[in-house]
Formats: sequence, structure tokens, C-alpha cells
Amino acid sequence: MDIGLMMDGDYGEGQTQQEAFDTTLRTSERAENLGFDSIWLAERHFSAPGSGALIPSIASSPLLMATAIATRTSHLRIGTAVLLLPLGHPVRMAEEVATLDHLSCGRLDLGIGRSSFPRAYSGYNVPYEESRERFREYLDIMCLAWTQPQFSYDGVFYTCTDLDVLPKPYQQPHPPLHHAAATPDTFTAIGRAGLALLVALIGTPMSELATLIAHYQTAWQAAGHSGQGEVRLRLPIYVAETQSRAQQEPYASVMPYYERLRRGYLQNAQQYEGRERTARAAQLAALTYEEVLKERVVFGTPKQVAERLCALRQSMGLSGLIIEPNVGGIIPPERVDHSMKLFTREVAPELRACR
Repeated sequence: MDIGLMMDGDYGEGQTQQEAFDTTLRTSERAENLGFDSIWLAERHFSAPGSGALIPSIASSPLLMATAIATRTSHLRIGTAVLLLPLGHPVRMAEEVATLDHLSCGRLDLGIGRSSFPRAYSGYNVPYEESRERFREYLDIMCLAWTQPQFSYDGVFYTCTDLDVLPKPYQQPHPPLHHAAATPDTFTAIGRAGLALLVALIGTPMSELATLIAHYQTAWQAAGHSGQGEVRLRLPIYVAETQSRAQQEPYASVMPYYERLRRGYLQNAQQYEGRERTARAAQLAALTYEEVLKERVVFGTPKQVAERLCALRQSMGLSGLIIEPNVGGIIPPERVDHSMKLFTREVAPELRACR
């Protein structure tokens, strides 16, 4: 059971950008010292405080941040959650990923996706409606660059002729690929492709998640892959000595986060995949904190959190967990640190032991 820590590159009001970077780097060292197996770095663009972004963040370049973290840690695996493939050029990305894989001595996990929100695409002047097909071509080219001595590619969006891309990755044939999913058809497509699955409780409540993961596992087996796939779940976790504290202390950070998420879905529904996004926005508009505690987070005492996570591991066949320690980004740092200590000391051993 891989236990990872999600790092969004939080950039709060009153904080300088340098302070935000320093906090992220210190947190990565702290994660290794506390015994986490991995950290996972978000990619977020145009996310200044007060901009209406889901999470104010300085995480626009996760591969550069991962390189800095690789020099400060020795055994922590470093993942991206997720790298937005359609924003950029696949050959350049293949080179940078392979370079980072060498600099980290093979500690890279590559989480990939295209994002549920078009905000970044608008800034890069890339049409969001092209993102699915761009993503497929992008990934095809990167895999060819990593595995072939020389290759050519003639796609709708990208064309390459007789390229010999160096370096090749440290891990063979390439770093492990973890594909993010948010819609039912994506779960099935990822299983069919035989890729590891990354899933988050952002727009999907827990009561719906087991069914979606089952679709992934069914498609995995139907395609002839061995086993049932690999699933990592990203979810908000907060641990305190009492249930009352565990539920009350994150409240002021959590509920504004879901309101920003609701506004994001509603805004994007006007242009993209409107019916699904409108339905999600309506669901979030009626969301109560009691429903958040039941369906979208795991907050409680060490015993309560351990029991609930073990049940999720068994019911969903999880191979990894990525905890979000500060959902919404404004839980005070000392409380976040205390929650992380309780998690690693009292919850993680129980989670690793349960089957």
C-alpha cells in the first residue's frame, strides 16, 4: 500500500511567492522524514489568490519542482497529479520527463490527464474541445520517444520525422504512468489501455466511486491484462484527538472550497460538456457539511480514520492512497502539521496492515 502526500503548491493571501516555494520544498523533506512513500505535485495555471481559482497555487511547473525535490530527498517517490499533456509539445515533454527520471534515479511516477477545467487551456490558447485527441497523440509520441531508437509520427495535431530523442528514461520502458479519470467513459478507457488509475473525490462522491472503479477493473480484465489494475485514490484527510475537533477545525477551509468548485463547474458548463457540469454544480449547490463528511472527506480520530480507510481499501481494491492534508488551503499550518503527525504515527501503520 503506497501512502502518498498531495502537494498543491498553496499560495495564500499575505504570502510571497518565494515563501510558497520554500514551504513546498520543506514539506517534501518533511514528508520523507515522516515516512510517506511518495509525494504528488499538482499542475495549476493562472491561480493567483483572489482570482477565483479552485486553489491559489504557484504549481505551474511541476517537473521543475520535482527536480528540486529530487535533490533534497533520497528515497521518496515523486509523482505528478497530474501533468496536463495537451499544454505544450510532446517531444519536449518526453525529453524533460526522461531527464527528471535520471536526476531522481528512477523515483518518478508520471500522473497524466487533461483536467476537468478549461481555465489553463484558454490561457495557452489551446481549444479545450480538442483536448481528448491532443492527449492521445501527445501520449503516443512520448511513448515512442522513450522506447524507439528513431521514430516518425503523423497526427492531426503533431507531426515528427526521423527523431532520435535523448535521453531515454532511467526506468524501463518509461516511468510508471497513472492516468487521471473523472468521467465514466474515461474509467473504462483507462482500464482497456492497461494504465494505472488516479481518481480524486473532487466531483465524485464516495457512494458513486466504487461503481466507477469497477468499470475500470472490468475493462482491464476484458482487455486481457493480468490482475485487476492499480488504483490510487486521492482524498482529503484530517486527523485530530477528538471527532469534534477533526470535524470543526477544517470547516472554514472546506466549505468555501466546494463553493469555488461549484462556481467552476457552472462557469465551464456554458461552453463545455454542459449537462454533466451543470448537474455537478447543482449537486454541490445543495451540499451540506454533513454530506461532505460522509461522501467527500475522511475526518476523525486516528481510530476512525484508520477504520474508514481500511474499508475503502478493501471495497475499492486500492493499491495506493494520496492524502490531501489541507483541502481548501487555509487550515492553519500548525494544525495541518499535527494532523500529518497523527496520520503517519497512528493511522498509516493500521492502513498498511489491513487487507
